[in-house]
Amino acid sequence: MSVSSASPASAENQPPVASDPLAWRRHLPALASAAAGINEASDAWDAVSDSLCGADGWPLDEDVYADGKVKRDAEAWKHAEVFLNHGAEVLAGVRAAAHGPDYVEGPISDDLRRLRGLDTTLVRASRLRQEWDQRLAFMDGSQPGSLQLYRECAEEHRNTEGWHYAHELSCQGPALVRVGEYLANRARPERPSQTEQARVALTRSASDVRGIPPSATPVHSAPNRPTPSRSR
Repeated sequence: MSVSSASPASAENQPPVASDPLAWRRHLPALASAAAGINEASDAWDAVSDSLCGADGWPLDEDVYADGKVKRDAEAWKHAEVFLNHGAEVLAGVRAAAHGPDYVEGPISDDLRRLRGLDTTLVRASRLRQEWDQRLAFMDGSQPGSLQLYRECAEEHRNTEGWHYAHELSCQGPALVRVGEYLANRARPERPSQTEQARVALTRSASDVRGIPPSATPVHSAPNRPTPSRSR
């Protein structure tokens, strides 16, 4: 018995529908916001860290100083995870859209060079997240009273280790966004301006009028007048 073309079995054998090669650009706003968030967390800490230390550079209050770093690391890691979720897809799309000359000269050549180490940053940060997700999963069997404390301590350690990768993303992330926006705009087909559209429409309209053959123009004949009668 033959299988019809509309059956599920034949549908499974059909080649996948080609996806949008620029689908990665939808993640650019999220990555731009995440890169800005990491820099804001870093700047906020830098603005107060010196005031928390004495002339010798040591913290005046170690607890307050440590709490400030914990807050910075937690905020930065939250934004770094956005890159873990979308960065690899955007990076692959950017490399597929970039041309050889883009790496040599042009408006994105410097940013493309900044992306050389981004693969390593994303891989290592992703590995860190996976390891700590497994540790946090093991803690689900702990007593309810101590589970929250264990999770908070574990997340704090993860964020501390992840600060190094978040700091790298604060430099590499904006470069990825700039390159992505440039390539997405370059690949977008140019649309004529409204003025150009109006000019083309007028030109077409004028040519249509000139193209009407003379025979097509109706000729209106004068009405027949009665012949005057001759008087006798």
